[in-house]
Amino acid sequence: MSAMPAGRNEPGPAPGVEALASLGEPTRRALYGFVAAQDRPVSRDEAAAATGIKRATATFHLERLVDDGLLETRFARLSGRTGPGAGRTAKLYARAARQFAVSLPPRRYEIAGEVLASALELLQCQATPADEAVARAAGQAGRQLAAGATDLAELLGRSGYEPRQGPGECIHLANCPFHELVARHPGLVCTMNLHLLRGLLGEFGSGAQARLDPAEGRCCVTITPALSPPCQPRPRHPAQSPPWPAARDR
Repeated sequence: MSAMPAGRNEPGPAPGVEALASLGEPTRRALYGFVAAQDRPVSRDEAAAATGIKRATATFHLERLVDDGLLETRFARLSGRTGPGAGRTAKLYARAARQFAVSLPPRRYEIAGEVLASALELLQCQATPADEAVARAAGQAGRQLAAGATDLAELLGRSGYEPRQGPGECIHLANCPFHELVARHPGLVCTMNLHLLRGLLGEFGSGAQARLDPAEGRCCVTITPALSPPCQPRPRHPAQSPPWPAARDR
């Protein structure tokens, strides 16, 4: 398993950044805007005419938008007829159903929304106390996030936490995926976050523990290896890798 980074490293592009970056090209952006504004799929000829470019140029950019996941294609006969003499099918373009959301630093508000919606269902259907409902829903969400993971640093990173090596064997989380919500509802959201990470770590299976440890400029939760005392600096040879927990055998 890879060690945690001691400081900020060079992050890879956030999910969706590369796809959305393709819209920086003006012709491609104009084509996407035209296709997205229609209530039906459109042909290359329609897109080219609407944007005032050649058909070959339109085809190149439309296909690039398909490759980037921003558009999707389908085939249909524009005449509306079927059977012999109805003509060839045409390739049509429509806005893709896939959703892109880019946030720097990473935010995962959809996780918070899913947790709180699940907690509300528990409140309505099972008359579960509110704090217990949030804890149960957050723990389940954390287990789902960790399902199949084998690298804790990668798991925490893709979940938006930006893990960093803290004092001793602790893992500090440099980013809070729920930053704006914490600013308005700190008690609720930090408790949700704690149970989310406990569920995640429980599913990962290393024995690592999550505890509330709020500090300025980072997430309110700190992760400690199994049976570890509170985080204290501990001398370590510079070449020695920190003993980050590995996933249990499945």
